[in-house]
Amino acid sequence: MLAAASADSNSSIMNMSSAHLHFAGGYLPSDSKDWRTIIPALLVAVCLVGFMGNLCVIGVLLHTAWKGTSSTIHSLILNLSLTDLSLLLFSAPVRATAYSKGVWDLGWFVCKSSDWFTHTCMAAKSLTIVAVAKVCFMYASDPAKQVSIHNCTIWSVLVAIWVVASLLPLPEWFFSSTRHLAGVEMCLMDVPAVAEVFTSMFGKLYPLLVFCFPSLLASFYLWRAYDQCKKRGAKTQNLRNQMRSKQLTVMLLSIAVTSALLWLPEWIAWLWMWHLKAGSPAPPHGFIALSQVLMFSISSANPLIFLVMSEEFKEGLKGIWKWMINKKPPNVSQSHGTPAGNLEVPPGKVSSPESPTSIPENKLGSSNCGKEKTEKAWGIPILPDVEQFWHDRDTVPSAQDNDPIPWEHEDQETGDCDKHV
Repeated sequence: MLAAASADSNSSIMNMSSAHLHFAGGYLPSDSKDWRTIIPALLVAVCLVGFMGNLCVIGVLLHTAWKGTSSTIHSLILNLSLTDLSLLLFSAPVRATAYSKGVWDLGWFVCKSSDWFTHTCMAAKSLTIVAVAKVCFMYASDPAKQVSIHNCTIWSVLVAIWVVASLLPLPEWFFSSTRHLAGVEMCLMDVPAVAEVFTSMFGKLYPLLVFCFPSLLASFYLWRAYDQCKKRGAKTQNLRNQMRSKQLTVMLLSIAVTSALLWLPEWIAWLWMWHLKAGSPAPPHGFIALSQVLMFSISSANPLIFLVMSEEFKEGLKGIWKWMINKKPPNVSQSHGTPAGNLEVPPGKVSSPESPTSIPENKLGSSNCGKEKTEKAWGIPILPDVEQFWHDRDTVPSAQDNDPIPWEHEDQETGDCDKHV
């Protein structure tokens, strides 16, 4: 009886879907058990891969910031990775749950906020790519000059990105709601007759503001940056900076192209649903589901591109791994006793090469004193007579050092030496 009731409810939902119901919140009823299993499985796989990849990217960026070598591009890439992580943690699981069930049982708030949160994160990613493309162009224009932007400016840009990204999809929050139809609760876009003109304009302008214009602007900046890299490729000066600039440009261009290609099917389905005419065929449910899987797969593709194409990320990942596996307690032997190489040095004469503060300041200017301390540091025994000779020479001021006519006293000094001999 329950199976028959479930089948009847699904069939009634599918019959109403032919009446051009606009589903929201990731809710997409389907009679096919295969689709209701395959789509959640694909989303779970995307979440696992993207979660690990974004954690690695965020770890590298935080480790770089901890060492004090972060940059503006690092801050923007960190914002991009955190946005991807938010999508995979909060939005993709809701879609997977909604696809796996024939009815909406996630509540009114999730229905209203699901599409809004997803498109807010996607819009923030799109605007962040434009910002990082602009900074990349500034860096490629003069690779020898470090692009430094004040922290307040970076925070202002990030706040502006998230404010704009959260305001653009607000109509989805307003018009999404749960409704009971044929005894089944569904999440739908419930647009009143008064707002039909507004929603029609929103359906046309939103893809332009979030997808088309940002993609064209990012491609423009990155193409100009790549053109600058090709012009400077024949020069030998600042070759390392030029190579880094070219590598960064190619990596960001790959990010922008990959994001645009994987996001394009979602916008085709969007325009199809928002401008569906009476009597025209609705988009297939399989196409809508796969387009959203591709949209979430952007969050898994971005960290893979960073980790594969960027030598800096590779080295950072290796550095974190070595730091984790080679973390050892401090060496106890350095704090007890005398090093093995200094066993022959008399007490009080030991000088460690790692502690320059132990060297007296009045002997730093003497080259002979430097030789003496080098010999002591390496554990070479020093004869007492030789040590006393250099000590007397350093402590007693020499009259010859202040003599304005030293050449007249050379013969006298030579005679004195002969007498001593």
